[in-house]
Amino acid sequence: MDSPMRYDHEYASIPDVVRVAAARFGDAPALVDGNSRWSFRELEQQMLRSVKAALALGIQPGDRVGLCAPNSAEWIVAALGIQGAGGIVVPLNTRFKAQEQAYILDKCQARAVFASSFLGNDYIAELKRHAPDLRALGKTVSVLGPQGAADLSWPDFLAGGHGIDTSTAHDAIDQATPDSVADIIFTSGTTGHPKGVTLTHGQSLRAYGWMAEEYTFGPKDTFLVVPPFFHCFGYKAGWLASFIHGVTVVPMRVFDAGEALDVIARERVSIMLGPPTIFQDLVDHPDRPNTDVSSLRVSMTGGTTIPETLIHAMKTELGFDIVMSAYGLTESTALVTTTRLGDTAETVARTTGRPIPGVEVRIADDDGNDLPAGQAGEILVRGFNVTRGYWDDPEATAETVDPFGWLHTGDVGQFDAAGNLAIVDRKKEMFIVGGFNAYPAEIERLLLEYPPVAHAAVVGVPDTRLGEVGCAYIIPKPGHDVVEADLVAWARDHMANFKVPRYVRVVEQLPRNASQKVLKHELRARFAPTDR
Repeated sequence: MDSPMRYDHEYASIPDVVRVAAARFGDAPALVDGNSRWSFRELEQQMLRSVKAALALGIQPGDRVGLCAPNSAEWIVAALGIQGAGGIVVPLNTRFKAQEQAYILDKCQARAVFASSFLGNDYIAELKRHAPDLRALGKTVSVLGPQGAADLSWPDFLAGGHGIDTSTAHDAIDQATPDSVADIIFTSGTTGHPKGVTLTHGQSLRAYGWMAEEYTFGPKDTFLVVPPFFHCFGYKAGWLASFIHGVTVVPMRVFDAGEALDVIARERVSIMLGPPTIFQDLVDHPDRPNTDVSSLRVSMTGGTTIPETLIHAMKTELGFDIVMSAYGLTESTALVTTTRLGDTAETVARTTGRPIPGVEVRIADDDGNDLPAGQAGEILVRGFNVTRGYWDDPEATAETVDPFGWLHTGDVGQFDAAGNLAIVDRKKEMFIVGGFNAYPAEIERLLLEYPPVAHAAVVGVPDTRLGEVGCAYIIPKPGHDVVEADLVAWARDHMANFKVPRYVRVVEQLPRNASQKVLKHELRARFAPTDR
């Protein structure tokens, strides 16, 4: 069903969802995170504490605030507090290194940073060490774990709002509208520098309120949220969609198949969304046959192609009644098309379904002419879900969204006779590593900082488990040697793990065309299975 429900009319903002949910679902469980088990009423109280604390910290309407922490109750409460005070959340990838995070914080002139110690990293300490001169940065708050290098611990932050009336917090929340910017999600581009996608409260509410209704989310469901909150997959298709429909949220910090099976059985998890790898790992885990997974009901997987055999296994081995696939990019609020209830396993595996209500999709050739079903061209998107633009980057915005409102995705696709969109290729050179977008230009720019490297070209190559991984073709500087193990070790210290090339090939020259552009397709073709 393509419901006419407009969730951007029902709610004014993302924090307003929690207030409405508290009134609608009351003492029903909203959030389970370790020893924290909050009802919707208790979640509202936690949010109001955070809004008051954010106001006391000096966060004002329009202020950008970085948020870097694993999936957790604290991430959600921090985000709601920032947005309730009128601020704009800037989610930071927990796998990014300090240099990568510092660029984002400086670009948006963040007024504060909420971060934690995670995977052995004290993000605030690293930021202060590597980027001491961020232009606008004020207070830093430790969201999880010890205070470390932060100005405030999480309890101290919350205590700071004790002198502010709850009515003041409600008044602050009331100031936001569906057209207010809720977040800026930075996504790398072909220029090699991250770009900040601005998205409003209303865009997210409308897209994910509808999606969750289509996927039959309801108050009896429990959602184990595996995709990270710094991406729309975990944040908006995860906890936001759940709270709209009264679903209990169980955040997972780092995916482990054995731990996930334990949580599924203990909490009677019924919803899981994520990249295909997590479902394959659940199917293959030795404990799965002896684990009660009978509660599993709804799933959606995206980010890469899905083997039809996996879809059958998700239904027969894991017991999912509903398996969906979808397509989107951050610039489209991460949702453009999705399959529907009743679609065949073949449709789910080979396509990403039909456009969501309120969104148009065209397939165009290089001259902008529409192409018929069965012919591949660039995917163009227009509708309520398209970003208002990149933060402080009008030139990049104009290159991506044309004067008629069409978002030029850079992805190549085609429609079948039934109107389902299949992703054929990527016009941009992005590849996907286990559900994470990796951009060759950005990786190449970072690799060029390694002293022995003169030239670098990165392409995505097939990988059995992760879908794709990076292969770097390197030309050393004269008189220098590049050792694969040394380069990989250096890369692990300077970029997020999913960006680190899994293969390094030292070459004397790179294939180029007459304009001296590297011919990436030749490099991909050069990487034969025997080359591993």
